[in-house]
Formats: sequence, C-alpha cells, structure tokens
Amino acid sequence: MSASTVLEVSHLSKSYVRGYEEVHAVQRAQFSLRNGELVALIGPSGSGKTTLLNLLMGWEPPDAGEILWESGEALTRTSQWSQLAMVPQTLGLLEELTIRENVALPTRLGEHGVAEQRLCNILDSLGLVQLQDRLPGEVSLGEQQRAAVARALILSPVLLIADEPTGHQDEVWARGVFRALLDACHSGTTCLVATHNEEALTYADRVLTMEDGRLTDAAAPSSHTEVSG
Repeated sequence: MSASTVLEVSHLSKSYVRGYEEVHAVQRAQFSLRNGELVALIGPSGSGKTTLLNLLMGWEPPDAGEILWESGEALTRTSQWSQLAMVPQTLGLLEELTIRENVALPTRLGEHGVAEQRLCNILDSLGLVQLQDRLPGEVSLGEQQRAAVARALILSPVLLIADEPTGHQDEVWARGVFRALLDACHSGTTCLVATHNEEALTYADRVLTMEDGRLTDAAAPSSHTEVSG
C-alpha cells in the first residue's frame, strides 16, 4: 500500500439468496482510494453500488476479500471510525434536533472540537444558514440532504462515502454539493460518491463503474459522458 493510499479493497465479494436465486451483488471488487481524490461510483440501479458502500462502511460483512485502512489495518477496527463519514440515502437526521444541531452532532459524540467559524462556513456553503434553527421536518428534502452532507463534512474526515448525495437537489444545488465535496478533497479528504448525476464526472478524478456486481476503474473523462441508469 503506497503512502498516499487511504483505503485498499482486495477481491471483495458479497452474495445474497433471493428466493431460489443467488444474487452476486459484488464480485471480487478490487481498487484503491488515494488521499484527496474524488471518485465517482456509477452504474445502473441494482448493479451493486449501495452494497459496495455498505461493505466499505462495515454495515454488512463481506463473503470474501479484504478492506484495509491506510495503516494496513482492517477498516472495522474501532480506532478508524472517527475518520470515516457517510451520507446515506436515508439521510438519518434526528428529528428532535435543529439543522444546526444535526450538522454539529459528530462533534458531540467524541472528543472532537470544531471551531464555530468552521460550522458557520459549512452551513453557509450549503445554503443552510437561514434554516439552521429549524427542525428537519420544517425544511425540504433537498435541504435535509444538504444538512446530511454538512454533517459528514464537519470533522474533515479522512474518507467520506456518499450514496446519491444530490438525489434531492436541483441543478444549481447539485453543483453546490459537488463543489463542497471538492473543497473537502482539496483539504485532504477522500470522497467516494455513488451517483447517477452526470455532473459528478466533471468533478471526479476517477470513475468506478459497476455492472452486475463487477467493477471497473478508469480515469474520469475530460468531458461529460452519459451515466448509466
């Protein structure tokens, strides 16, 4: 593993039994994520993208293969969790907390101090300043999604994994979300983004493409390419 590698995946596989059929959701996936890059994960619905992200987060156990952190240790070690952040499709905001409190929540779950100015900057970059005192149920789904992105960014994680983080955004705010992720990459965070949004390809350093559980890895195109699905 090179000094710039944040995460290395080797021969990762996951299958499910659905009725009488065995579904090979992820088949011997192998790739690395490097420091400060934005990687787009694309492919049709049902191709295995979300399963792959769940494996990387440790939310599902693999049938085979390894996921290694930058130190060469298994990703599932407790010491690594504070360096990981996730933007799930379900968003996972706490309804009893305000938008501001949801964004700041990771700073309260451990010994992680964050400057007030950083919190304000993140809220501002994602158009949440005027909404920060509202509850999630009092804002739109797109605004909730941007709050989930802000929450994932607040601790400047080593690795941020996002599952369709622009799925509820209009064109303008989809670009705003990608710009926020790219700014994080410029500060050293590695971002892996599963998406159907073509805009991602204009920001990505590399593209991982999934089809029927199989993964291919390529440099991002220099111009727009149609995304599957």
